[in-house]
This record gives sequence, structure tokens and C-alpha cells, in this order.
Amino acid sequence: MRVIARDGEHEIEIQRSRFLCTVARVTSVDEANAVIARVRRAGPNANHHCVALRIGDPETGALTARSNDDGEPSGTAGVPMLEVLTRRELTDVVAVVSRWFGGIKLGAGGLVRAYSSVLSETLDVLGELRRVRHRELLLALPHDRAGRLENQLRNSPYRLRGVEYGSDVTFTVAVQDGAVEEFEAWLAEQVGDTLDVLDAGPCDLYLP
Repeated sequence: MRVIARDGEHEIEIQRSRFLCTVARVTSVDEANAVIARVRRAGPNANHHCVALRIGDPETGALTARSNDDGEPSGTAGVPMLEVLTRRELTDVVAVVSRWFGGIKLGAGGLVRAYSSVLSETLDVLGELRRVRHRELLLALPHDRAGRLENQLRNSPYRLRGVEYGSDVTFTVAVQDGAVEEFEAWLAEQVGDTLDVLDAGPCDLYLP
């Protein structure tokens, strides 16, 4: 799944109308609604706050997609914004375009182009990442053997997420879904033994 690299805003002006696009990464409709409410509070004198969102469930693959024209002619604002998000295959994102009317009517086609353009430009500015499902694995080694493995992990395709020093050294490693057996084989080769690996559950990493 693709996501935005960061939250942000971008503004354009068309025929004296001001279009301010706010885009944020969200993981639920409640989070999206909070962003929409914040934007509305920040621009109470805007004529419209048009919305599009796409939120994916990494467990089931289900996707929630919604749009709202907020008083613009039907299909001229929220729908083309949602089409931009869909075309780019973005998820976990809400986009709100606030419009301050400049006195010149743009017509249906002009509105579609305006709302599409400001969102596309905003996404270009913010950039995109991939959301990749991983498993978070825990493993422990005695101190006298841990240094070598830590170096090997840092130079491996696996992602070392943390190192905790106690009676043993515990490593937290993120391994992409479907590659756990491959990782365990690699691990056994590095340490010359079979280690107990605890699966601590799923985690998502955001990668270029």
C-alpha cells in the first residue's frame, strides 16, 4: 500500500479563487474526521471544505473510500479528489481542499480541474512511501555473542528495530511478512545454532 511521506499543505489560486489543500496520514475514519474538523476550525470563512479519503485495513485488505463536495456542484470536487487518490493507489490518507470564492465562476469542468490540480500538486510536494507489513521478532543472545550478531543484523536486509541490554541482549527485528522462515535460516547460519525467536506481532514500516 502507498501512503504520503508526510502531512502538509499547498495552495494555488485560480481565477481569484483560493484553493488550500491539506493532506494528512490517518489510520481510521475517526482520525480523518478529526483532521477535517481541524481544517474547518482553521478556515471558518472558507466557502467550501471538500473532502476525499482512502483508509485501508492491512489485516483484511478492506478499503474505505469516501468523498464530499461540501456544497460545490455534485461530482466537481470530492469525487475528482478521490479519483486522484485512487489513481495514485494511496491509502491511509485524508485530503481537504478549502476554497475561498474569488467572484468568478469556474464552471463544472473548471472546478474538477482546480480540485484535482491542487491535490495532485500537494501530493507531489509531500512525496509518497510504501506501507509494508512486517512481523516484529524478538531474540536473545549472551553478551559475549551479541556484538557480532548486532553487526551482522545492521548489515543484513532485515531491519534491526531495537537492542535491549539485560542479563542477555535482546534484539527486536522487523522481517517482512512471508520471510520469517528465511530469516530464521539466516539467523541459524550466523550464530551456528538454532535460537528461539518470539513473534511479537505485526508492524508496518514505511519505505521508499
